[in-house]
Amino acid sequence: MSSKKRLPSRPRALYARREAAAKISDRLAILYPDAHCALNFTNPFELLVATVLSAQTTDARVNSVTPLLFSRFPKPEDLAGADRTELEDILHPLGFFRAKARSCQGLAAALCSNFAGEVPPRLEDLVTLPGVGRKTANVVLGNAFETPGITVDTHMGRLARRWAWTRETDPVKAEMDIAKLLPEETWTITCHRVIEHGRRVCHSQRPECISCPLADLCPSYELFVGVPFEHPQGHEDTSDLQPVA
Repeated sequence: MSSKKRLPSRPRALYARREAAAKISDRLAILYPDAHCALNFTNPFELLVATVLSAQTTDARVNSVTPLLFSRFPKPEDLAGADRTELEDILHPLGFFRAKARSCQGLAAALCSNFAGEVPPRLEDLVTLPGVGRKTANVVLGNAFETPGITVDTHMGRLARRWAWTRETDPVKAEMDIAKLLPEETWTITCHRVIEHGRRVCHSQRPECISCPLADLCPSYELFVGVPFEHPQGHEDTSDLQPVA
């Protein structure tokens, strides 16, 4: 089945799409009450660097190298002036370590030259930094500065399309669509919960639709399973929902 045929139908009216999104968002809050940023950090600079390093690797692997990285180079000026060989050795477990070392030093140097060594708290400034796009900027804003942001990574984009929150594959266009559906104050935490659901249940190739605790709310259920969802005994009962372990 083509990707276009896997796009579910959705209500034409915006208010109806908002209601559908609210139901999923409320359910996610029950399922993932402890969802949070998976990258370890103690300040905006650490989160910015960690997010840039997370490209093409896992958050867990990034977390395995950042303690040493930030103990050796705790500030932008330290990282900008780091010995390249030492930096590459630290980043080696992440893969693409030479490119990542160049990227980190370029980012740190830009912070020093353009922002006095401080991570700027505005999206329009963050995206001027080398290697920083809207996704990275929204991670930093939402988790280091408590400024709501929508992070459209692979999980968020995939699930947003399956739930008919967007039809866009372009992350920026998808972000704009999602922003129309969710209250701004919930953007950051909802993204964490969606990402958790994508990692644990709604996988890219084989989503666990039959056992999914969102099956009754998912407009893509029939596309994957082949039959419409039916509530047990013909009625909805979510009273026994528990957080996903």
